[in-house]
Amino acid sequence: MERNDATAMTEEERAARRARRDKARRERFRARRRRQMLLLVPFLAAGVIAAVLLSGMGHRESEAGKDVDDVPAVGNAVVQQPKEPQEPRFVPAATAATAVLGEEIPSSHAVLIDAESGEILAEKDADAVISPASMTKILTLLVAVEQLESEEALDDTVTITREITDYCYVNDCSVVGLEVDEVVPVRELLYGTILSSGADAALALACYTAGSHEAFVALMNEKLAALGLDETAHFTNCVGLYDEDHHCTVTDMAVILKAAMDDPLCRQVLSAHTYETRPTEEHPEGQILSNWFLRKIEDHDADNAVRAVAAKTGYVMQSGNCAASYGEDAQGHGYLCVTANAYSSWRAIYDHVELYKMYCS
Repeated sequence: MERNDATAMTEEERAARRARRDKARRERFRARRRRQMLLLVPFLAAGVIAAVLLSGMGHRESEAGKDVDDVPAVGNAVVQQPKEPQEPRFVPAATAATAVLGEEIPSSHAVLIDAESGEILAEKDADAVISPASMTKILTLLVAVEQLESEEALDDTVTITREITDYCYVNDCSVVGLEVDEVVPVRELLYGTILSSGADAALALACYTAGSHEAFVALMNEKLAALGLDETAHFTNCVGLYDEDHHCTVTDMAVILKAAMDDPLCRQVLSAHTYETRPTEEHPEGQILSNWFLRKIEDHDADNAVRAVAAKTGYVMQSGNCAASYGEDAQGHGYLCVTANAYSSWRAIYDHVELYKMYCS
């Protein structure tokens, strides 16, 4: 399928597309919940027996004192309709063992979290609000992937518009180098958003999945709320440009990275060292996209028990050099590391190496 203009959709088409995506996400979530509920069958059976034993009571009142006669019953006993299950949130927490970092980590803000337990292993001013810069694109990737209706949508194509290239030029954004009227598969836009930190790819994804940049940002903030981050995190753009209202904490970013790593496609993109795009008229030999952080860190964390397997960097003057990485040990145990305001891009890498070495050995 080829869409010649990523924004050429009516409001009805956008609403229908959102409804299909929402339905698909609900079905995937319910399937996961059904698998989990199989483990609870003995407890559910006990609940039914208890309900039958209550027969003859006619009706009962809710905890608020209101009748609930209109809900389904087992025998004469009332059984409350279960609410739509909510996806469990990942909530990092400090413990008595959490290390408080000082000058041994030059980055002004840092957090290292056990991705399995949520325990904060080490932190440094981790709850201060920062500008996330291009780490923003981790959420861009996650939201875009969640909007895709099916795996086949990865082969849909988007035509790059003048508005996209102008936005990138005016705001001096990092880009893949896509040109006006270049036709690009959605799959390549995902990799371009992360590996090249391409604002052109991110904006094309936003317009493809939501109809406009503004509509996509609204979806990003809805996702922040769903993750329980909306008290400290709020985004105004999908590329990471500085804005007073575009902010989060390094702990917030770790939660966002955890959610992305829980999605197989996002994990695949964030873990790629390089990706080769298909040839186009504008790029006859294709392009080699590269994750700078992963390629540079592999020579420095080889001796660590935990090695970075996924990452995204960022930089704006207001936040310095920042980075978010996901590390794993030999058994596949995961760790989340986010730092901000390092004095150089190399220093950001070294800080991640040192944190994994000191607290995950």
